[in-house]
Amino acid sequence: MCRWFAYVSESEECLLEDVLITPAHSLSKQVHEHYLPKLLSHDPHEITTEHEITARNRLFNVDGFGLAWYTPARQDFNESKGERPALYKNAQPPLHDSNFRSICANTDTKACFAHIRAATATAITAVNNHPFVFGRHTFMHNGVVADFISIAREMCDLMDDDAYANIQGSTDSEHFAALYITYLTDGKGKDSWEKQYPVTKMKEALQKTIESVVKLQRKKLGDKFQPSSLNIAATDGSQLATFRFRNHKVEQPPSLYYSTSAGVTMNRKYPDHPDGKENLQAFKSKEEHGRHIIVASEPSTYKASEWDLIEKNHCVLVGMDGVFRVEEVVYPGEWNAEAGTGPG
Repeated sequence: MCRWFAYVSESEECLLEDVLITPAHSLSKQVHEHYLPKLLSHDPHEITTEHEITARNRLFNVDGFGLAWYTPARQDFNESKGERPALYKNAQPPLHDSNFRSICANTDTKACFAHIRAATATAITAVNNHPFVFGRHTFMHNGVVADFISIAREMCDLMDDDAYANIQGSTDSEHFAALYITYLTDGKGKDSWEKQYPVTKMKEALQKTIESVVKLQRKKLGDKFQPSSLNIAATDGSQLATFRFRNHKVEQPPSLYYSTSAGVTMNRKYPDHPDGKENLQAFKSKEEHGRHIIVASEPSTYKASEWDLIEKNHCVLVGMDGVFRVEEVVYPGEWNAEAGTGPG
């Protein structure tokens, strides 16, 4: 499956090069290499074996990348209230792209989403790369909406017209994102995408989107519907809602971790280095670093202690106050698919 990285802070910019390129296990290098500490299969009878973990975490992610970072440019020209996302995508692996390297070397931001893609059933083209942007809102996904082709038209029927018109590609993820923005904004259209909504509503909209997907799958496929893996992230540049979800009793979703300290290790202004090397550029103490959170498919620093594995069917939420919390995603048992174990 794909890999992604999210950084959000109310006060501390990260240099994109520091978080996406410099670490030996940065996202841009997870095209071929993977690091999955603390990831266990929780089936007591060992039915979900290493095959399951491998199927959802160890594919080559060679089908392109995307990057969204929040910038105050439009706000500075009195065209928006709050920062807005800039977007860059390419169908090549990131380290093959000199433009990506240049952007990262010269851009700092308090919020970014980055994603490398392993295509499933859709074309390898830049428009199919995550993240997906709706006004001030950005979305990305790792996993698969099972049997997407069977439910795609019905999903579109649930979207408001602007959300549907904003879809540029053909992926299950972008359709999921369009349905999410419809629910987040109560279907009020493009103008409503410029507003912020409480992180509790972001969570509710993500869960309602999952509910709609499962209902459509059950309607079309009955008991034969497959589980979906939905490692999803949504932000408005200040708040963050991320899920690690798979609707199966024992099977695990792809890996997903969070950290509230790795941003210090991955910022050259501060002591330490993501690979444990000496950092001669540091000129600040770690106590000066602002509050932040990183949620990522894999850790990108050498300190495993900096990272916590998000449990299956849990979410990490960050509100306007900058405080994070981890919550269980509670859902009816009827959402669980009996079938498995697909690559998603």
